[in-house]
Amino acid sequence: MARPVALLLLAVLAVPLAGCASQYPVDPATYAADPDCARVMLAVPDVLGGLDYRETTSQATAAWGDEYPLVMRCGVEPPGPTTEQCLAVETSGSTVDWLVTEEDEAWRAVAFGRSPAAELVVPKVRAQDAIGDVLAEVSLAVAKAPSNGLECR
Repeated sequence: MARPVALLLLAVLAVPLAGCASQYPVDPATYAADPDCARVMLAVPDVLGGLDYRETTSQATAAWGDEYPLVMRCGVEPPGPTTEQCLAVETSGSTVDWLVTEEDEAWRAVAFGRSPAAELVVPKVRAQDAIGDVLAEVSLAVAKAPSNGLECR
C-alpha cells in the first residue's frame, strides 16, 4: 500500500518540476511592466533564426533555442539621442531602428526610437555575420511599441 502512495506523490511532485525545467532564466528589464511590452511580446515569432521559442522566467522576456539561446527583453531603458549608426529594418508599414553593440561573446541590439525599448542578445556562435537577419524577424513585433520621436540619421 505504501508503494502506490509513494509513486503517486512522486508523480504529483514531478509535474510542476517538469513545467519549470524548460524555462530559461532571464532577468526582467526595468520597465517590463509597461503595457506596451505586452503587445510586443504577444507578437514575437515562434521561430527566430531557425530556433524554437521557449518559455522564460520573467515578464516581457523571450528566448529561442536551447544551447546559446537568443534572448529578448522588452522594457529596457530607451536610448537617448545618439550619433551612433543605426541598423534600419523595414517591416510591413514601418521601420525599426536598432543600435547594435558588439560584445565579447554576443551582439546586443536595442531598438532605437521606441518606448518601451526592446533588447535582443544574439550569441556570436548563432549569428556572427547575420545579426540583421535575426533583427528583421523580430522587428515586426518590436514595431508594436510606440515611437518616442527619436530617429536615426
